Amino acid sequence: MSLLVVGLSHRSAPVSVLERATLGADDRIKLLQDTVATEPATEAAVLATCNRIELYADVDKFHAGVAELSTLLARHSGVGLEELTPYLYVHYEDRAVHHLFSVACGLDSMVVGEGQILGQIKDSLARAQELHTAGRLLNDLFQQALRVGKRAHSETGIDRAGQSLVTFGLQQLTSGTAVENWAKGKRALVIGAGSMSSLAAATLARAGVAEIVIANRTPDRAERLVRILSESPDTDVLARSVPMESVPDELTRADLAVSCTGATGLVLTAGTVAAAVEGRTAEPSSPGTRGGGRSAAAAGPATASAAVRDQVPGDENCPLDLSAVQGTAGFSVLGEAAVAGLAAADLEQHAAWVDKGTADPAARAQRTPARPGPVVVLDPAAEAEAIAALAAASATVGRIPERRRPEPVAGIPRPAPVLSLLDLAMPRDVDAAVHRLAGVLLVDIESLAEASADAPMAADVDQVRRIVSDEVTAFGAALRAAHITPTVVALRAMAADVVAGEIARLEGRLPALDDKHRAEITQTVRRVVDKLLHAPTVRVKQLAAEPGGAGYADALRTLFDLDQETVASVSLAGESTEKHDQNAKNRGPA
Repeated sequence: MSLLVVGLSHRSAPVSVLERATLGADDRIKLLQDTVATEPATEAAVLATCNRIELYADVDKFHAGVAELSTLLARHSGVGLEELTPYLYVHYEDRAVHHLFSVACGLDSMVVGEGQILGQIKDSLARAQELHTAGRLLNDLFQQALRVGKRAHSETGIDRAGQSLVTFGLQQLTSGTAVENWAKGKRALVIGAGSMSSLAAATLARAGVAEIVIANRTPDRAERLVRILSESPDTDVLARSVPMESVPDELTRADLAVSCTGATGLVLTAGTVAAAVEGRTAEPSSPGTRGGGRSAAAAGPATASAAVRDQVPGDENCPLDLSAVQGTAGFSVLGEAAVAGLAAADLEQHAAWVDKGTADPAARAQRTPARPGPVVVLDPAAEAEAIAALAAASATVGRIPERRRPEPVAGIPRPAPVLSLLDLAMPRDVDAAVHRLAGVLLVDIESLAEASADAPMAADVDQVRRIVSDEVTAFGAALRAAHITPTVVALRAMAADVVAGEIARLEGRLPALDDKHRAEITQTVRRVVDKLLHAPTVRVKQLAAEPGGAGYADALRTLFDLDQETVASVSLAGESTEKHDQNAKNRGPA
């Protein structure tokens, strides 16, 4: 049997795929059960976090195992196999061990060095043990991964290479200010009461927020988290719980909100957030551009109209409502770009107005109020010809196409955010359109991934990589040595049977042999057999632990004509004993 892992993570798949390829608690259980029910796999464990889904299995066929595990991941994650396949990665044998150990150390996390992954690995192992899908291989693998992760954090400074996702997210909201200084005195809303939300609440409490409101669909869990925060000797924060229905009202009073739920749909829509900041900013909270500025036309009719009048000379008497024409701000209505997008009827009305113009600057000056800037003088005949060509195009396509990219309009600076949002959920809890709301700053998984790509790597990362490499080598050697153990046990059992048979034959030939002499002879024969087997069995274990040493078990079985079924029965007996011991450990003392 061989170790195989098939999965996808923030390193292999875009956020848009990750947030759809999610596994709920029931989905994980069903995935484990279906995996061990397939022909290639005998053991299975699922590691599912906000930015990764990985299925580990002990398989007897590589290609069949990859195909089956990929199909099961697609079926239970809700993303079609054809769409999911380009983002899947596969690790086998030592590479699979190396991958899990790297994950456990935080080397593969979105924020390098974060320690939350250890708890998630522990939960994955516990789930597989409860469902009896983890056998000897996965039990040993995951337990060793936990030890390697703890060793990396205790022996190196990997913690300095990165922080938890919560801390890193808060740092993105502060724009360089220390989290403690930024958070002090703020009112925080935490949506959800799971492990990530609890960590966020504890982090905010230590940072010095004045109030934390916990909203959760299960009131008991929210109340439990409130009690923990209120009774903690390390914090002094006012904490209370509210039902999920109160989130919109609480959001109007909050300075900061953190959301991490298991919801499959949006928890906070753009409309809800816009309503929460309405009246709290210096300008309306309508969606603008992500970059911060909004076009004059998008700012509302009055603002747009004023902006057009300020930028366009000589258009006061135009019969068209130019403020309603999206994208004309910044252009002269006497030019081609000004009429791009106008309907044919409006274009004819504009043409009639232009035809009444004159090429005489003095006459135009008399008709047009004085204003700064040059007066544009056009040839009416040339203007009429251009408009006729545009009218022909309009009749064909219905509207005048945009012929050139509009010049950028000077952006209006965004006001300082009055509401900061940290969305740690996958799929997302907060509508991505919130990015465009004035007065709101949203940090989500996607923006965290972009920010972490530029995060500095600590020098300790190299030391952790060496630890991982050494531990992979040691685990592989132990695993290969363990594979030959049933063969060695079967060989010694066969030798013991031979000794017992020969002693029985001796007693038949020497019935008068007393007990003392019989025992001495039996012990002598056993010592001879043990000495003959000692060197070969010790050496074969050493050789088997080396790369490519799996063949020594086959050689031993062939040389001593060992029955394969006997070897398999020894292996199964060992696994049964281990499962019994593990179940007793999980149950605890009676």
